[in-house]
Amino acid sequence: MPAETARQFEALEASAQTLLGVFTRAGFEGVSPAIIQPAGVFLDVVGEKLRARTYVFSDPDGDELCMRPDLTVPTCRLHLERHPDASVHAKYSYNGPAFRFQPQGSGRAHTREFRQTGIESFGEEDREHAEAEIVATLVSGLEAAGLSSYTMRFGDLGILRAILRAVDMPSRWRQRLMHLFWHPPAFKAELNRLTLEPGAASAQIPKALRDAIDPDDPEAAEAAVAGYLEENGIETVGLRTVAEITDNLLGRVADARSEPLSAKTAQLIASYVAIVAPARASARRIRELATLMGVNVEEALGACERRLELMARSGVDIDRAEFSADFGRALEYYTGFVFEVVTPELGRRSPVAGGGRYDSLLKAVGAPQNVPAVGAAVHTNRLLPALNGNGGAS
Repeated sequence: MPAETARQFEALEASAQTLLGVFTRAGFEGVSPAIIQPAGVFLDVVGEKLRARTYVFSDPDGDELCMRPDLTVPTCRLHLERHPDASVHAKYSYNGPAFRFQPQGSGRAHTREFRQTGIESFGEEDREHAEAEIVATLVSGLEAAGLSSYTMRFGDLGILRAILRAVDMPSRWRQRLMHLFWHPPAFKAELNRLTLEPGAASAQIPKALRDAIDPDDPEAAEAAVAGYLEENGIETVGLRTVAEITDNLLGRVADARSEPLSAKTAQLIASYVAIVAPARASARRIRELATLMGVNVEEALGACERRLELMARSGVDIDRAEFSADFGRALEYYTGFVFEVVTPELGRRSPVAGGGRYDSLLKAVGAPQNVPAVGAAVHTNRLLPALNGNGGAS
């Protein structure tokens, strides 16, 4: 190993050990989840962006496996192996490699193998307390490792979900908009389509197929779609199943029978996702918008305000944080509060750390019910250049 590489490795491990020391003292048990994981679990939950960047392969028995693209899902699986009913409150920490495809030329802050040092908290019913603890513990670890120049970015999918619940629209539109939240141009286009011409997409469905599917009979519709695909020699594309294709087509047909989204509702949603404000002012800004538009999202805003108060009590400098309503991180398993730690050396495209709430993930990987869960991880390969102030050498 070249001397420079050896020094970098030693510095990387030293930073990771500093972080782990802080995490352990805060009560997070050290674990080592397996690197090789069942591919299906990841491909179902991580979202389209990361799904395309996951290294997938088959073993000699034909099982589809992957190199873990993050350590949160493996830690969920480890927790379920220990506690199959997933009801036990537990806190874990870890340090290890993760793997994601990166295009050539992505830079040293975006390597195909990188290390995550992180923490996860499962089963804590006091959600805001758990979230504040995660942020405070992570920040303490970063500062112990020597990071002093940083800002934080906050978001909250729970507030968007509360707004969508508070307005009048079909439930499938709520689900669709939440799914598209991670794809801002598509989110904006869908909001515009639902307002102007919700049934336009149904015209793209062949008439024979459109006439054969009924939104009130999904089972028969799936059989009709499967038959149509077979008769016309059409193969399913990528990872989409016949059920997923059918669900999409049923939504289009149902949209053609629905009234457009009101302009007021569309304005409310568009105005919300455009909000960018200092974290301390964010709840007030959202409350003003909700009052103006006549919707009640006080429960979600109260949780936001309590979270900020608990963070401040735990020593987190809230004045370093900005709230962006359109911020949701790249992983689509998040369900509520999300955050990232950003440094001037690397910028927002390469956050040093991040995390958030993911209450449905444990059920997605095998738990019998949803479980309160929140976590965060440091991208330790990025921490070194942030500490050195050289903007990317690692």
